[in-house]
Amino acid sequence: MHIKQFLTGGDRNFAYLVGDEATKKAIVIDPSYDPDSVVDYACESRYEIVGAFNTHGHHDHTNGNNAFENSTGVRPAAFGQVATNGVHVDHETVFPVGELEARILHTPGHSPDSICILVGDAVFTGDTLFVGKVGGTDLDEGARTEYASLHDIVLKLPDATRVFPGHDVGVAPESTIGHEKETNPFLLRKDVESFIDLKRNWAAYKKEHGIA
Repeated sequence: MHIKQFLTGGDRNFAYLVGDEATKKAIVIDPSYDPDSVVDYACESRYEIVGAFNTHGHHDHTNGNNAFENSTGVRPAAFGQVATNGVHVDHETVFPVGELEARILHTPGHSPDSICILVGDAVFTGDTLFVGKVGGTDLDEGARTEYASLHDIVLKLPDATRVFPGHDVGVAPESTIGHEKETNPFLLRKDVESFIDLKRNWAAYKKEHGIA
């Protein structure tokens, strides 16, 4: 499996190309701000883009959709929409990518339509999970929903699963599930109330612990 990470602009947004090296089929995730760089890379590397996804519908992840579709004929699909291959994007939906599979994981919290995309040993977490942080939410229902998505879905993946977030706002551009379990202060909270309390007091926590 080939993974190419692109820093596209905006609030340090990431886009991704995920390709099957055997068949040269690929999908693209969140081709925002600079979709041409993703398309150019695919052409240069001789990957055929067979699908594309937005991890959620916020503008900073979808603003490149029209340009990307104009270049490739592939419309990025989000949760609840129909992908280019005619399959509805839903929880546990599987999309073929050559000899690989991309599995949709519905992980609401940051937004109601947030998804993570699992391909092989890598999960693309959008704004659900960053490296050392989690996605922004309110301090009530959104936070509780995000906590459930993290603990009931994302953290049940194998520890060796590589984590690729939607923004370069964490302590590193990638991680693993096991490393996040051991080091991410939000994931170390013992229950949802302490998780919310950390969100409420995150600025003070960062200052106390020297986190940028």
